[in-house]
Amino acid sequence: MIATIVPDVRSHYPVLLSELISIITPQYGGTFIDCTFGQGGYSKKILNFAETKVIALDRDLESQKKANIIQSSFEDRFLFKNIKFSQLNNLKLKNENIRGVIFDLGYSLNQIKDPKKGLSFETVGALNMKMGINEFSAKEAINILDKVELAQIFKYFGEEKDSNRIAHNIVEDRAKKEITTEELVRIIESSKRKNNSKTHSATKIFQALRIFVNKEISELIYGLINAAKIVKKDGVIAVVTFHSLEDKIVKYFFKSLSENKSVSRYMPKGEEKVNLFKSLNKKPIVPSEKEIKENPPSRSAKLRYVIKKEDFYDFETDILEKFDHLIKIENFSQKL
Repeated sequence: MIATIVPDVRSHYPVLLSELISIITPQYGGTFIDCTFGQGGYSKKILNFAETKVIALDRDLESQKKANIIQSSFEDRFLFKNIKFSQLNNLKLKNENIRGVIFDLGYSLNQIKDPKKGLSFETVGALNMKMGINEFSAKEAINILDKVELAQIFKYFGEEKDSNRIAHNIVEDRAKKEITTEELVRIIESSKRKNNSKTHSATKIFQALRIFVNKEISELIYGLINAAKIVKKDGVIAVVTFHSLEDKIVKYFFKSLSENKSVSRYMPKGEEKVNLFKSLNKKPIVPSEKEIKENPPSRSAKLRYVIKKEDFYDFETDILEKFDHLIKIENFSQKL
């Protein structure tokens, strides 16, 4: 994912916070699942409403520290789980009125600047990029996968035009020595055609590797499917994305289940099809000029949401088939 980098390490800016709160309406109470707890911005705001409860998830164990602080203030209304959000269906949610499931798919400045995670091209040393609960690192991917596999990761996950040349040069150089973060940046810069963009030439490759290492495509797909199962009727699923690949997946899932494709697997044959979701906005909600001025990286954020119309738990969706080509690329990891 392209990182949500805040301008000041002392501050945290939950992106599109006021817009999100107006959509999920916590003033009416209920339980909300914050699938990407991070620095706790959304969770804290929701808990300010007296009749609410928040179940927060994050694969990054470092988030536990921030969660402990919130727990001390909202002991009976806040629960933190160090799990991936694709595991939503494993939560024990007996008698919970799940009124909203929230995903913020960006990274915080704290995560980007953490040298142990190695998410940034400014990091020195071994490649990592693991966000927590991982099976392999970027180091293994870069030093083991073949040229074709690397090129596909860069092309499809990073939308990198020079993916073939960069992959070729990585394979050439690693035959001489192990590729470190600094070495990877050097290879990318020397492989790229003239870069007139203000964006660093390594940005797309590092984005692609973060997506691959953390299996963010299948994570998002299964997170959406499981969110749709557990949210109650009239509840909201809201997702903030930061690059076009994420947005494409979210848009397709929401649209396909709002337009006569979303039927219960147990509906009797011959019955009229019923949409699972109601979508009120065809276009995504984007940050205001004021928010972008206060937090420039928010400019790439897009908020999409749907309201669940029916209490189906099992339903039909073709999203796995739609993005099967991306999941196959993720499965290159079986070699690592």
